[in-house]
Amino acid sequence: MTCAAGDGTPAILANLRKGVSPGLVARDHWTPGQRQTVGEVSPALPALDGYAIGHRTRNNGLALYTSRQIEAEVLQAVAAFGAGRVGVVVGTTTSGMAEAEAAFLSAKENGSLPRSFAYAQMELGSPAEFLALAWGLKGPAFTVSTACSSSAKALASGRRLLRLGVCDAVLVGGVDTLCEFTLRGFSALGALSPEPCLPFSPNRRGINIGEAAAFFVMRRDRGTVRLLGAGETSDAHNISAPLPGGEGARDAMAAALRDAGVEPYQVGYVNLHGTGTLQNDVMESRAMRAVFPGGVACSSTKALTGHTLGAAGALEAGICWALLADPEGCLPPQVNDGAVDPDLEPMDLVRSGGKAPGPLRFALSNVFGFGGTNVSLLLGAP
Repeated sequence: MTCAAGDGTPAILANLRKGVSPGLVARDHWTPGQRQTVGEVSPALPALDGYAIGHRTRNNGLALYTSRQIEAEVLQAVAAFGAGRVGVVVGTTTSGMAEAEAAFLSAKENGSLPRSFAYAQMELGSPAEFLALAWGLKGPAFTVSTACSSSAKALASGRRLLRLGVCDAVLVGGVDTLCEFTLRGFSALGALSPEPCLPFSPNRRGINIGEAAAFFVMRRDRGTVRLLGAGETSDAHNISAPLPGGEGARDAMAAALRDAGVEPYQVGYVNLHGTGTLQNDVMESRAMRAVFPGGVACSSTKALTGHTLGAAGALEAGICWALLADPEGCLPPQVNDGAVDPDLEPMDLVRSGGKAPGPLRFALSNVFGFGGTNVSLLLGAP
């Protein structure tokens, strides 16, 4: 994983537990004259000069950089099953939009598009095709783009490929990078907070956009952490607003639990969607109360990573994976101003130093996207 909260799983987990984020900064680069808090990644990304122009994007550079963190697992899968039995499923929403923005500005100023630009850079399918090429994988390769739920759906899709026998292993995850299109779009919706976002606080003003990548190698054999359940629903309620009562979110969580054969009381932690917008946080609190009437430790890590859009599902599932794989038991606290919103259903938000009540065996990750595309993933430690 790579995000504003750190580079690599150990660094991210340590920073989340401390409630700090080195990459959460104020910028007006994408919205001149209007500073916004964004989540930036810090590492230098690999040059892609050896690839076709259509694949040379910052998005693909971040995908390659981050997937190299699990190089041994990718190569082991190829050695065990053959390249033709290893697939790729990636979630994204921006792909090469930043390169297109720069190219169109250059064309406006100079009269022609630069040679460094190809329209293929904008294709949403590019990240999956690029990673398949970079790693020499010959199985099915496709991209999922369903707004904020994209990479959570990618994980569910990878699981289906394994269950159907189409693949023996899948490189699966998500990636999104900052660009003007995203920042200006959410600004036009009035959904951005210029200060660090405050999920579940009465003083919340909106989201912070972040960039990130997170990848897994998914196989059938038992690993350190397993994807036990996936619940997917569609509200079809509004292109940007969630169902006020949280019915779609509720049903996605319930479906993930049923799929895994796990009861609500067995879940030790929920990574909330928790964007810091007025409507989303109210909706999710209602859905959580319906599914977990007895309460459950929960927090939104978007206060430290930013909302990473197409990468959010994989990133937040990765955070749950890291918690389940780590014996320490300390959970990510809910970073906000500490104020309690009386309009929300009561929630057991994790405070600084909070720990799971006993060994953490099951963790749920929620992602609720535009258009009502809801996904909940239930992960468990054997």
